[in-house]
Amino acid sequence: MNPIAECLAKLRQNGETAFIPYLMGGDPDLEATRILIKLLAASGADLIEVGVPFSDPLADGPTIQRAAVRALANGCSISDLLKMLTVVTTEVVTPLILMIYYNQVYQRGVTQFLEEIAAAGCAGLIIPDLPHEEAESLCEVAKKLGLGLNFLVAPTSSSERIAQIEQHSTGFLYAVSLKGVTGARASLPPELSEFIARIKKTTTKPVGVGFGISTPEQAAEVANFADAVIVGSAIVAEIEADLSFKKVADLAKKLAKSIKCK
Repeated sequence: MNPIAECLAKLRQNGETAFIPYLMGGDPDLEATRILIKLLAASGADLIEVGVPFSDPLADGPTIQRAAVRALANGCSISDLLKMLTVVTTEVVTPLILMIYYNQVYQRGVTQFLEEIAAAGCAGLIIPDLPHEEAESLCEVAKKLGLGLNFLVAPTSSSERIAQIEQHSTGFLYAVSLKGVTGARASLPPELSEFIARIKKTTTKPVGVGFGISTPEQAAEVANFADAVIVGSAIVAEIEADLSFKKVADLAKKLAKSIKCK
């Protein structure tokens, strides 16, 4: 069992929901990312999603796009990010999941890239623009290296497609809560719990919910029916607003508490 699946299995056994915050690697710089990973781990994160900056982030809304632009402008490369992660994964026990677009993996070479992230101590991957139909070779290498793969399920996915995605996901199924890109929303989609229930009819694997979850109240609501709550844009916005990181620390603690005290 890979570290992602193992973490979620332990939490499920205890009746707990996982808190998974997201941050952009290299924003505002790599040393800050190292500090932020340690801060989020200390604030109650069960897993941490680290974005790899990319010039064409098709799944991301304006908040995360701005973070990617800042990271790239500061010269953050994949190699530099992996060097930093090699250090920070020895400083925290919280498993780290890389969120990366497939072009970046392909350009580096699937086997080489997966070997590099395994060597850096990462627990697995989210590749939002890679459909499971195109992922066979990647899945084979990831399995050999003990990396967890977490494929996306959309509200428009049929039951048949969800079953196929379930077979390829070795960490959790990433349920996209809405039709559209990432970003804070004033309210959750009213049909969200029904969507998650439909996924859970098809799988016994954990289901994490992301996109649009912005507040502790929303996180607590999602924790009632999901195995993991993923918060990205709200975290990134607080990093952008306050480089002392006090605001993001406060938000992370409130999110963790709301999820654990559902």
